[in-house]
Amino acid sequence: MNHDTPLSPLPLRHLFDAQRRVLTARQLRDHGVPATETAERCRPGGPWQQVLPGVYVLHPGPPTSEERLHAVLLYATARGTGVPGQGGERPAAPEAMITGLAALALHGFAAAPPLLSLDRIEVLVSRGRRLRSTGFAQIIRAPELPAPRRITGVPTAPVARALADAVARLADVSTVRRLLTEAVRGGHCEAASVVRELSRARLLTRPHMVDAVDALVAEGRALAEQRLYATVRQCDLPDPLWNVDLRLPGGPHLGGVDAFWPEQSVAVEIDTRASRPEDGPRHSSCDRKREYLERLGITLIRCLPRTLREAPEQQAAVIRTALMAAADREPSSYVVVLPR
Repeated sequence: MNHDTPLSPLPLRHLFDAQRRVLTARQLRDHGVPATETAERCRPGGPWQQVLPGVYVLHPGPPTSEERLHAVLLYATARGTGVPGQGGERPAAPEAMITGLAALALHGFAAAPPLLSLDRIEVLVSRGRRLRSTGFAQIIRAPELPAPRRITGVPTAPVARALADAVARLADVSTVRRLLTEAVRGGHCEAASVVRELSRARLLTRPHMVDAVDALVAEGRALAEQRLYATVRQCDLPDPLWNVDLRLPGGPHLGGVDAFWPEQSVAVEIDTRASRPEDGPRHSSCDRKREYLERLGITLIRCLPRTLREAPEQQAAVIRTALMAAADREPSSYVVVLPR
């Protein structure tokens, strides 16, 4: 291999080829290139360049976006042996993964800036690692690493985690809103998972985050309602009464439901209890609501926004089973149904 010949930048889908153009000092030594020769080739005007401590790009031009990603990962890996899975070996659990805005760009976010425009690329590592941010490598530490998603071979943090790491360093409110909205509206993840990560990162106390999270939760709720409506239509379920309140005649309010089949006494409620940190204690009251309705002969089905997004047929089957089982149950108590 002639390392003196500059290699042309390749599209993102050819990221494996970029790994051959970005090597660590140890990898170069393993290929028979001593440290003195590496230093000579990295002199001003030379064919190679050192882009991060112990990480080299084997051509003189500016590193491409994929080369920068792999340089950061090589810098952050413990032994400097390369990104797991290179060279045909079985991929191991990564010691580092791309997060923040770079990860959102890899996930395909339109609101994320292009990779080449980023001054720094954030990389997530375990808390105990002895690393410092340097050059375009921004070290982010975590007590435990989440399971990454591999995008064009790059270990990438899940959307919710990458989003929290990104907005933690953003001061522009409009950019934060666009990223949060796209995460849910674009189907990347549910609002609840984003809010959990923002809470874990202690970002919900920031003034500009309150309104952004309110909009995020409302967006997630609206999308889940649309998906429930589509599930009923596309899976040929009977038409229910949509968005109604249930009340005993002259008695207490039983609560609102998203869909209700009065003849079968079956109700569906979209479960967004995890959309906010403070929603956790409400689980007991929600369970009491279910038990109360069941004592009245009303079957309450709770569906998760994620199920409506990823497995609508499965959710439809649960509803259909409950509707069919109504014929074998005792008639329910009479309830008043009011628009919500």
